Amino acid sequence: MVLRHDQLELKWVYEMKYRQFGKTGWQVSEIAFGGWQLGGDWGVVDDSQSIETLLHAYERGINFVDTAELYGSGRSEEVIGRSLKEWKGDKIYVATKVQPIRWPDPNLSDPEMRGRYPNWHLRENVENSLRRLDVERIDLFQLHCWVADGLQTLEWLEVLNSLRQEGKIDKIGVSIRDYRPEEGVDLARFGLVDSIQVVFNLFEQRPASELFKAGEQTNTAFIARVPLDSGSLVGNWTELTHKTWEPTSVPATLFRGKRFAETLKRVNALKHEIAPFFGSLAEAAMRYALSAPALSTLIPGMKNKEEVDMNIAYSDGMPFPAELSERLTKHSWPRNFYV
Repeated sequence: MVLRHDQLELKWVYEMKYRQFGKTGWQVSEIAFGGWQLGGDWGVVDDSQSIETLLHAYERGINFVDTAELYGSGRSEEVIGRSLKEWKGDKIYVATKVQPIRWPDPNLSDPEMRGRYPNWHLRENVENSLRRLDVERIDLFQLHCWVADGLQTLEWLEVLNSLRQEGKIDKIGVSIRDYRPEEGVDLARFGLVDSIQVVFNLFEQRPASELFKAGEQTNTAFIARVPLDSGSLVGNWTELTHKTWEPTSVPATLFRGKRFAETLKRVNALKHEIAPFFGSLAEAAMRYALSAPALSTLIPGMKNKEEVDMNIAYSDGMPFPAELSERLTKHSWPRNFYV
């Protein structure tokens, strides 16, 4: 991003950076669009405004959007589909996800894959996503829940490869269970899928070691989700923030009870740590995620044009301070608030 003077007005000129998406040959924007909030699960949304926000993101160089059937029971996919119909520019890569018939117990360390993604279920969900997105082929189709047993039980991969041959999907990916990056190490090492999506941020730092290194051997693409830790790392929380959320919304559920106070305490400690280096916690969080060379893209959620502009401003190639990176290791805080 550069600043120029034009007829006595200061204007921001965005120059999005792009990265290789693993072995696919795609060039994707290093900051992409996370679509969970488009479904209304994070609070009330207006579909028309969501489409305007998406189109604004495309105009600013974002060319990768991540969604799922789970997000608003398909509403997010439908909104993205409508934005694609209005868009007249370059290719937008769309990634969506299918949830299993049964989600594994989050406390179970070794759940079985068998029976979670049967043939009929995968095919039905591909057809539903194609219809909602209103596209002929899904660019990236991901399993919304991956378990390590999937390396021994490969029916899911056989079905997805068949769907590729039929032209229904292009690439295959998986989304690793929250705060279990170790479950994707062997999958990345064997290179069975095109991409792996994982939680990666200032609190969840572990993927940068074993997981990302394993993927470098097979040129597996990595998608970092919740780089802003579902909002906590934006840095604008106060003691009263929790009361402003709708009681049934995702943030109210994630940070319920004592979780909010504990997170806020750790956020304030991070603010103190990054103060000598960055003007805001959000900037530090985004730049930290971007600093991982193995990463292809990160997918923060964005509700309006202002949030789009705020996030893409960090796509400028600025290196992350090595001294700060070393200091941040003590702030690593693996935990699963989805249980």
